[in-house]
Amino acid sequence: MSWPTAESVSRTAGDGRRDTNAAAVLTAVLDHGPIARSGIARLSGLSPAAVSRQYLGLARRGLVRERPDLAVSGGVGRPQVPVDIDTEGPLVGGIHIGVAYSTFCLLDLRGGVVARAQAHHTGLTSAAALGPALRRLPAFLAERAAGRPVLGLGAVIGGWVDPVEGTVVRHVPLDMHQLPLRALLSRALGLPVHVDNHARAIAQFEILFGRPAARRSVVHLFIGNVVDAAVGIAGVVHHGPRSAAGDIAHLPVATRGERCSCGRVGCLQAVASDAALAERAVAAGVIPEPEATLLVDAAAAGDRRADRLLRDRARLVGRAAALLTDVLNPDVVLVTELSSILNPEYREVMGAELAERSHICDDPARLAGPHAGPAVLPVAGGTPALSWLYRSPLQVPTTTIRTDEPSVLDAC
Repeated sequence: MSWPTAESVSRTAGDGRRDTNAAAVLTAVLDHGPIARSGIARLSGLSPAAVSRQYLGLARRGLVRERPDLAVSGGVGRPQVPVDIDTEGPLVGGIHIGVAYSTFCLLDLRGGVVARAQAHHTGLTSAAALGPALRRLPAFLAERAAGRPVLGLGAVIGGWVDPVEGTVVRHVPLDMHQLPLRALLSRALGLPVHVDNHARAIAQFEILFGRPAARRSVVHLFIGNVVDAAVGIAGVVHHGPRSAAGDIAHLPVATRGERCSCGRVGCLQAVASDAALAERAVAAGVIPEPEATLLVDAAAAGDRRADRLLRDRARLVGRAAALLTDVLNPDVVLVTELSSILNPEYREVMGAELAERSHICDDPARLAGPHAGPAVLPVAGGTPALSWLYRSPLQVPTTTIRTDEPSVLDAC
């Protein structure tokens, strides 16, 4: 996301200037609200009259609201009534599509989780993997929104995703190739749908709502059944040609271990993914079936073998972080990995490995977990819709959710 400035406003004309001004006002309220209009003018570089005009347009869409309970009086003139993001008004929906299940949610305009649910699709692939979620999503959004407008839906998944075309170009575990994800969801819900890769979405959430340093630069590693990465510079998450950026499956982090599908040994996907870790744990007799959450539970219960496997994985992730840090030198190295989200000790192992292996960074604290914490998957799902809203607030429509079961389900 590119943060609007007075200079960018001056170079834009007509409707584009109006859109940019609205985004500048909304961003100032997001970052500093509750805030008086005079403060918004100072931060955005806009005149007080322009701020008031944009505020009215944003308020009509339910994006911002006045906070008379926080009004400051005692000076000359009328009391200044602060304005803030309206977290009691419109919502966005989101869905994160995993290998075994999908997590879907409703988020307020600051990314807070209002409602969430899951739909399991173990054993299903391609479009069929969407079926269980699509059958539940319309009623979930309508019922849990409880009358609040739902402005759009974000949808994220691992692998190669093209947000412009709205397609999953390649997701190997779910056998998805050129899957028209946006079209399927739009037909099912009657909502604007915004899709992206989950690693990029989490990096974008950090830029929008997380650590201020992430707006300067951030590298994000997502370690799950699929391993991905994302890079953000100056508030913009990099996509590259055809949005293919972020594939780190074959980043070399070990000299031995499981052989990767590419034929080499030591690739990050083959040694550090949830699937690879769970298979090692089953082979060692630590857990009865290949499910990474069982391993995390076993470690939490005191199983030293499970703890050792998770620490070994954390060191491999730290090595990957060191390689990327030496290339990009980001202000924030973000890691989304289940065990380190639930237990900071594993993140400390990653940070120590980063500091030891990197040639330019000796600060383990540069490595951090996601701002969203354990809610990272649902907020990732909704983030493409939130990013669109903050980038183009005057394009936000008011849409009624269809709760009838759509014919697209027959194809799934």
